[in-house]
Amino acid sequence: MVSKIFTLLVILFSTLSLIGQSSFETAYSEGSWPSVKNLQIDFYDNQENETFLPISIIKGNTEGPVFTMVAGVHGYEYPPIVAVQELLQEIKASALTGTLIVIPIASTNSFFTRTPFKNANDGVNLNGAFPGEVEGTVTQQIAHFITKEVIPKTNVFLDIHGGDASEDLLPFICYYNNEQKPEQTQLAKELSEVSGFEYIVSYPYTLKDNDPAKYVFKQAVQDGKTGLSIESGKLGNVQKDAVDLIKVGVYNMLDKMGMYDNAKRTDITHKHFNSQDYIRSPNQGIFYSDYKAGDSVEDGAVVGVIKDVFGKVTADIKAPKSGIILYKIGTPPVSKDETLICISSFDK
Repeated sequence: MVSKIFTLLVILFSTLSLIGQSSFETAYSEGSWPSVKNLQIDFYDNQENETFLPISIIKGNTEGPVFTMVAGVHGYEYPPIVAVQELLQEIKASALTGTLIVIPIASTNSFFTRTPFKNANDGVNLNGAFPGEVEGTVTQQIAHFITKEVIPKTNVFLDIHGGDASEDLLPFICYYNNEQKPEQTQLAKELSEVSGFEYIVSYPYTLKDNDPAKYVFKQAVQDGKTGLSIESGKLGNVQKDAVDLIKVGVYNMLDKMGMYDNAKRTDITHKHFNSQDYIRSPNQGIFYSDYKAGDSVEDGAVVGVIKDVFGKVTADIKAPKSGIILYKIGTPPVSKDETLICISSFDK
């Protein structure tokens, strides 16, 4: 009897998910040009969790490229969410060429419960769940929906992040150096260089076709799309300059693609980085550091210490190489193996 009930619940949840996918497909395929459609896709799982995914589909005057932007994969990263909220109000469909697919808050449960990194209901980090599972938890279902329904329609996929509750972060834009897809990678590089961000970071791409991508814009890259990510904002606060920088980046990329004429050109000398080292905490404790994101460090320099709850130093934290601090823990508590600092450099 119990197994029958479980089977029925799985069928019910799968049916509800398919209805949501169908409504998105209908809204995307039908409708006039220009037009704006706002949808709410509901998700349920067999743990009695429920959540929703908001999606806005903006069709321009004519057909053209499809540009997807996603904010709130981590619901405590507020500048990306606020920036996308403002963009939704500012962008005029009548002045747009092509289509925008906008997910203003991907992890709504995380956002509304002020929970860093993870969905408060199922405890899953959306930015580690891709490609997702159609019959998994609600977060895994969202990842599956984006993978199967949104990414295939997309030409350029922009994932917008910022420093979460505990992260001090240098604003940067990044992409994967996917040598197997040179055209997509070149476009990602070009969009990065017109974005208005001073710091441009490329990551090596070694993902095999059947490996789980984990991260949302890495999933897009794995699926043959041009994928990028913005990082702007820090420490779980809304900084106006971080919001404005994100908006400038989006407008400049849309202008580069010939989709929207509202570029915010700035004269910038770019700083390129392509090698990242991560310093992890050797133990649980309290992290002390006078360094901040954006500071330069020398190989072997002591960049902080770990103390126990009585204030005794348990570990010196040293830089494994010279470079710039891309981001670091900006609050005292740390757990064993947690990333304390990311140091980035350029290797020829």
